[in-house]
Amino acid sequence: MAHIDYYFSTLSPYAYLAGAGLEETATRHGASITYKPLDIMALFARTGGTAPADRHPARTAYRAQELPRQAKKRGMALTLKPAFWPTNPAPSSYAIIAAQAAGGGDLGGLVQSILRACWAEERNIAEDEVIRDCLKRAGFDPSLADKGLLSGAETYASNLEEAVAAGVFGAPFYVVDSGQNFWGQDRLEDLDLHLAGKL
Repeated sequence: MAHIDYYFSTLSPYAYLAGAGLEETATRHGASITYKPLDIMALFARTGGTAPADRHPARTAYRAQELPRQAKKRGMALTLKPAFWPTNPAPSSYAIIAAQAAGGGDLGGLVQSILRACWAEERNIAEDEVIRDCLKRAGFDPSLADKGLLSGAETYASNLEEAVAAGVFGAPFYVVDSGQNFWGQDRLEDLDLHLAGKL
């Protein structure tokens, strides 16, 4: 059975646009997933990337066209400039880490709910109330927002180190135990083909 390490940021619009694509692909092929939220700005700094605020105007202009196009293509709501972006991604990441450790809910649904809160619902994913609501919607105990903060912080930091070691440089990023890496929500089809043995 294949295994996928999923590296992402709860601030990433491209992780939002992936929707449930990873989970659907994994289910089709009986693959397991480990969710690894990380500090995307620290990842950029470590791997030669540029933070959005520091990018050339041409890249910024292209992003402003591309994100709405991709959202429309997928039938997803998108706010190009969310009221609460960027915000502190650590609290929502810690909640995902705690939920993964606790089990019992829909982890993919939790990740998607948090991303949707930021990119479609104009909610601040750094706020406890928002995180608790997302946990509840995904079938987890809302009190997980307050638990395991120290271990969450340690895992969050180790996810960054593991990402750098695995060759990750952006989000969403899918690392398969076959040794193949896939970057971006627009590579989910390639991931699907790879798991099917066709690519």
